[in-house]
Amino acid sequence: MVRAKPLRVGKVVVGGKRPVFILGPCVIESEKFVWRMARKIAAICATEDVDLIFKASYDKANRTSVRSFRGIGARQGCEILSAIGRELKIPVTTDVHSPAEAEDAGEKIDMLQIPAFLCRQTDLLHAAAATGRAVNVKKGQFLAPWDIKNIAEKLSSFGNNKFCFTERGTTFGYNNLVADMRSLYWMREAGYRVIFDATHSVQRPGGGGDVTSGDGQLAPVLARAAIAAGCDGIFMEVHENPARALSDAANQLPLKNLPKHLRMLKALHAAVSSVLRT
Repeated sequence: MVRAKPLRVGKVVVGGKRPVFILGPCVIESEKFVWRMARKIAAICATEDVDLIFKASYDKANRTSVRSFRGIGARQGCEILSAIGRELKIPVTTDVHSPAEAEDAGEKIDMLQIPAFLCRQTDLLHAAAATGRAVNVKKGQFLAPWDIKNIAEKLSSFGNNKFCFTERGTTFGYNNLVADMRSLYWMREAGYRVIFDATHSVQRPGGGGDVTSGDGQLAPVLARAAIAAGCDGIFMEVHENPARALSDAANQLPLKNLPKHLRMLKALHAAVSSVLRT
């Protein structure tokens, strides 16, 4: 196995001795809402002693229906997230959808996330790399694990080696995804830092007709399996009341359950690391 160098994002290290947790609501529903979520999640992570990168999207550009809520916009969203990061002293991340958005977000956001559907868009990757920020690329549902080497080569050729990949499930027939834990092994074996996205991996894209449905209760199960299989961190979307969420209501983790899941995942990571060291 080729060992990837640890990736520093603010005060957090991806690929170090501790697992990283990328947590937050799917979308910024309002400024008041995202501040409340950030403060509560940061407090929980501090109590549980886990490393947090706070996540929220300012725009959901690929919603199933034209009637679905998208967000508050890039400029305002990035300003809010930047303020959250400064006040709470935590790194923040959000997804970008165009070179112009990447350039703007690069001035304020610690880690730029490339959406799965856009993971091979060369101009977007170039713009994200040019910011000098860390880049997290969601592996497309249509890609094999070994295909990410082409994305890695693009980012490296653009002068940015501060990147990681996130596994978020693979298309499995119609309106369904499958999480293949072998993917985590193969990508890490190739020398890449790998995050597992537990909540998007249980989606059923378009499964609700004009919305994406899913099996949210399985997200913690897959997160545990991913930690056991070996990964550098877990991505989970968290909401104070998932049933009323304006985006991805079927899959977000209830905030009240977050502490117990973090404790379990931390313990699993410690157990796996301990066995590997012997």
